Amino acid sequence: MFVTTNKLRVRYGETDQMGYMYYGNYAEFYEVARVEMLRTLGLTYKGMEEYGVMMPVLELHCKYIKPALYDEEITIRVTVEKMPGVRIHFKYELFNEKEELINIGETLLVFVNMETKRPCMPPNYFLAKMKPFFASAQ
Repeated sequence: MFVTTNKLRVRYGETDQMGYMYYGNYAEFYEVARVEMLRTLGLTYKGMEEYGVMMPVLELHCKYIKPALYDEEITIRVTVEKMPGVRIHFKYELFNEKEELINIGETLLVFVNMETKRPCMPPNYFLAKMKPFFASAQ
């Protein structure tokens, strides 16, 4: 299992009239945390695309428990529980400054060969970076 955490502050433009983060912005918080998770391993979307592989989202699930509030620093825990294959599944837990769980979500992404537009396995360098976190599960 691979787990990382990131912190993001809710900006004014991300809120509605009540000072709550607009519901559509949670997906953006997920994306920022997901990209930063990969970056901790030395992996980037840009590098994947230069290699000829893109990672579109197949599914997004989001459950709102409590609102994220304007100017609040949100901690986002991202977990990958299984070694990626053609697909990679991310789980998200968002916590407010009181360390209360306020949101849970999941995204399922697929690795796609940019030339053929067909699903593919992740590049070997990607798998090599992920493998140490799943070695005991295999």
